[in-house]
Amino acid sequence: MPSTTPPPARGMSLLNDARLNKGTAFTTEERRLYGLEGLLPTHVESLDRQVERVQRHLDAKPNDLERYIYLSGLRDQNETLFFRVLMSNPAKFVPIVYAPTLATVCKQFSHIYRRPRGMYISLEMKGRIEEVLRNWPVTDVRAICVTTGGRILGLGDIGVNGMGIPIGKLHLYTACGAVPPDVLLPIQLDIGTTNTALRADPLYLGLRREPPSEEVLDEFVEEFIQAVRAVFPRCVIHFEDWKGTDAIRYLEKYQDRIRCYNDDIQGTAAVTLAGLITALKIKGESLADQRILFLGAGSSGLGTADMLVSAMKLEGVSEEDAISRITLMDVNGLLETSRTDLSPQQSRYAKTMPASKDLLAMVKTVKPTVLVGVSTAGGAFTQDVVEAMSALNERPVIFALSLPGTNAECTAEQAYTWSNGRALFAAGIQFPEVTLNDKTFYPGQANNFYIFPALALAVYATCPDVITNEMVIEAARALADQVSPISQERGRLFPPQSDILEVSITSAARIAEFIFEKGAATVDRPTDIRAWIESLTYSPRYAEF
Repeated sequence: MPSTTPPPARGMSLLNDARLNKGTAFTTEERRLYGLEGLLPTHVESLDRQVERVQRHLDAKPNDLERYIYLSGLRDQNETLFFRVLMSNPAKFVPIVYAPTLATVCKQFSHIYRRPRGMYISLEMKGRIEEVLRNWPVTDVRAICVTTGGRILGLGDIGVNGMGIPIGKLHLYTACGAVPPDVLLPIQLDIGTTNTALRADPLYLGLRREPPSEEVLDEFVEEFIQAVRAVFPRCVIHFEDWKGTDAIRYLEKYQDRIRCYNDDIQGTAAVTLAGLITALKIKGESLADQRILFLGAGSSGLGTADMLVSAMKLEGVSEEDAISRITLMDVNGLLETSRTDLSPQQSRYAKTMPASKDLLAMVKTVKPTVLVGVSTAGGAFTQDVVEAMSALNERPVIFALSLPGTNAECTAEQAYTWSNGRALFAAGIQFPEVTLNDKTFYPGQANNFYIFPALALAVYATCPDVITNEMVIEAARALADQVSPISQERGRLFPPQSDILEVSITSAARIAEFIFEKGAATVDRPTDIRAWIESLTYSPRYAEF
């Protein structure tokens, strides 16, 4: 509910407090009481009128990068107005503050930097991380999104330029999941960068050194984890865009010890699973009967494969049978038993088959029902590949998930055209509708924002000690169950983005109920879980002083 407590600041100090500032919406009485008379134009505006002005400003900008910069400035000036704008039309504004615009933002982050947001914890602070974290003004942080910048949106290692990702992710916690913004903290672990061009850039804002050895990094991360637990004991740690081997290693190390998850691994896996569940409803088939071929065997590919194995096991399939139904390829070809370069996680899926780097040949050999691209190899799903999938399947499932858009394995138009309109398609970006033979097709966007805001809201509410794969699978199922039969008939695999807030709250209530049923919550179960979740959500309204 809006506060009725007088603000702790007056005059220009109040106008410079982004959390409390109302700008032209301060009433005549508030202006008199809090020293604002003469500091604002005379006319008092409503919040909706302010949103209208912001939208006009944004429409006048030449590109989405300029719109991002404008909105970042608005967040620094007026937090309520910023989130009211985002939540007024998520389908329009989310792509500006998140993917795909964030790829451009991160490339130029040090150059477009204006004001600090979040925290930067560098290797030079090793031994003092707890002390540094206590500099953050909020004591009850509930979610930290943390990156090293080691693998950002297909851009590789960009060091502290990756800070745009945690900032953007947490904006979506609020805009898409209504998690209160004051309990969220973006953090960049500055461990250096392998990117020599950035280290030579005079405007680069990070450490100008190579990343440390694995041993030193492990010590640094362990100290960070323990410092977070000491300073913010009810916090969930969201690992984001770490180098692939580090991402897998740290999730395995900490998943059963602390409240954490990795969105690149588990979020991508969950939204892919959700899209696949919907596709299988359309096809009238079960997950246990699928053969799935991945192009890409990094953290996202392996995480999604692991999630599919877990989901199959919940349907009664043995682990051995589930693994046998999943085939992966990476830049060096098929994951097969003669290779000596496979990680332990990759070796789990190695097949006793001849070596091959030919995707088309593997489609013809494996005969997959589902083809998933997480390779960043733009255009890898060629016409021959899509036609081969269509020859094998009446409704081939084709997911081209790599980001940014130039890295997508194929476009929606290509998938529908080459399959003669039979493909069930999703991508990592939102492709436009496609009209083919007088029929309109609606490509899905397998965007993690369908998963992580809802999961964050449920975890914020229930405070489980750990986040299990079963909870993430429940998030996927909850999402898939919100795709209506009419939408399924039109080939839609996900709910409309315009409904994302309602979708997230519905999913969060379902995840929370699952957490209570498993006895994993550390708070008392309410009588009405949905109403309780809604009571905890953030609404962008001005405080009443």
